[in-house]
Amino acid sequence: MRAAQITRNTKETQITITIDLDGTGQSDITTGVGFFDHMLTLLAYHGDFDLTLKAHGDNESVGMDAHHLIEDVAIVLGKCINQALDDKRGIQRYGSFTIPMDESLITCDLDISGRPYLVFNADLSANNKLGDYDTEMTEEFFRALSFNAGITLHINEHYGKNTHHIIEAIFKATARALKQAVAIDNKKIDEIPSSKGIL
Repeated sequence: MRAAQITRNTKETQITITIDLDGTGQSDITTGVGFFDHMLTLLAYHGDFDLTLKAHGDNESVGMDAHHLIEDVAIVLGKCINQALDDKRGIQRYGSFTIPMDESLITCDLDISGRPYLVFNADLSANNKLGDYDTEMTEEFFRALSFNAGITLHINEHYGKNTHHIIEAIFKATARALKQAVAIDNKKIDEIPSSKGIL
């Protein structure tokens, strides 16, 4: 079973995440940031993996934002994905998906390469805040996720106007691309998907 559980406690955040890459898209998520919970639920559902995530952070203190919480959730989630994939034997490795969300169109291309990198081209300036969620944290989330999961991740907005739609399409496109990449290639189930023999 390709699963992992990690708990990470700091002076800023307390996070426990359990992931099963071979699940069915079920999730139980509590971060205290409603829009972020919604996006993580979409990530699990469209990625077709099971996700249990419990997080508390200094955003619960008066006057603090959710920067630390969102970034630290991404760190732990990335580490969980990397741990669950183990040596990445048999995976497809690459994924690419384009999602239309009303007026917005987003493409995510990724490579579970072991070489973390993020390209993020999306304009979220139309709305700086969605509930308690700072929209600028979207890029920070995916940067931390890619670097801790060891993923080369390219997110590109073709066009869009509504910030909610753009961000939702980003999470859905990433989930669908990740689903493709972690899928097992039955023809090469015992092989590392690299000519070098290691990822």
